[in-house]
Amino acid sequence: MIFLYRILINFVFIISPLIIIIRLFKGKEDINRFKEKFCNFSISRANGKVIWLHGASVGELQSIIPLLEKLEKDKNIKQILLTSNTLSSSKIIKRFKFKKIVHQFFPIDTNFLINKFLNYWKPSAAFFIDSEIWPNTIINLNHKNIPILLLNGRITKKTFKRWYLFKDFSRDIFEKFEVCFSSSVETKKYLKKLGAKQVKFIGNLKFSQSENEKYLINEKFKKFIKKKTIWCASSTHKSEELMCGSIHKEMKKKYKNLLTIIIPRHIDRVGDIIKDLNKLNLEIHHHDSTKKININTDIYLVNSYGQTKSFYSICKNIFLGGSLINHGGQNPLEASRFGCNILHGPYVSNFNEIYKFLKIRNVTQKVTNKKNMIKALNNLFKKSKVSKKTQKELKGIGERILNSTLNEINFIINKHEIKKT
Repeated sequence: MIFLYRILINFVFIISPLIIIIRLFKGKEDINRFKEKFCNFSISRANGKVIWLHGASVGELQSIIPLLEKLEKDKNIKQILLTSNTLSSSKIIKRFKFKKIVHQFFPIDTNFLINKFLNYWKPSAAFFIDSEIWPNTIINLNHKNIPILLLNGRITKKTFKRWYLFKDFSRDIFEKFEVCFSSSVETKKYLKKLGAKQVKFIGNLKFSQSENEKYLINEKFKKFIKKKTIWCASSTHKSEELMCGSIHKEMKKKYKNLLTIIIPRHIDRVGDIIKDLNKLNLEIHHHDSTKKININTDIYLVNSYGQTKSFYSICKNIFLGGSLINHGGQNPLEASRFGCNILHGPYVSNFNEIYKFLKIRNVTQKVTNKKNMIKALNNLFKKSKVSKKTQKELKGIGERILNSTLNEINFIINKHEIKKT
């Protein structure tokens, strides 16, 4: 199976220049940095211990920000290499003023490039976040005796079935992880079946929160919304924005001062979203616009990254997207930490255990169509925000998970340092 995988990944490598050119035209690659994917590094390795963490995109990297803040304080670590696949994730990292952390784009998973990557960075340990499993990378790390850990591991039922079709291959890959920290009880079960030798469930790192992140909202906007009834549709996907626009139009018959904030999951879709909303004759204001907000604005469209938490801090009624379509939902913990009431569709398989936890505490509510979302919003406009007790509980859980995970990581890294000496 590894032979077939290498044929496929080498084919991807051959056609990758064409893929990169297309992505450059679509604004999905950095013209100055895309060469990092071919191991043309733009940053030098520091002298001393380097640890490496890799996550696919925005969600994965945001889940480990609190952990990165802790690791930065470790005097024994000279540099923390962070890799990801997407342009959006690199922009998110720029917002944090890290001193030891450097970001590079993850190379294509061919033997040649991965060996070049590992020989350059020489990490003391490698951490893969969520469901990022790259066979050539893992095999080469194992050959070099570099400890491999899975952080906040997430294996869905669908992903498990795909891996389990090739049981011998999956076992050969997953047994190379020294420890897998699962994000759920379900994932722990799947990881063991796939061949992971040691699986620990401490808790989902997404419960933890940053110590230093600031949430800034323009004062003019704060003043503008004081006279408005507001709700926010966050992390929306294709077709969900149109439904939210339709809901806004219907509800405006009752709430003349209604404002709907839409934060799409992928801002490169903004052009298509505007086309959809224009069909409903809605007045739209762009977040990054320098123009004064029209008093008759219907939709406040957030078309820049890294703004979500700022809006959670001022808007207490949230619909979380990726859940009315069969995508698996988005993480509700961020919104709940800010005391928000959360609506979601029926498709939340990516965060089943978290949604169950929050539902018991009356933080979340499922909606399935336009009619019952309107009914739910009507009720929420009368309701207060989530209790301080729940917010305090979430903070306590997050701190416990973060500190326990950090202790486990330090133990493993130190164990390997002792072996070397």
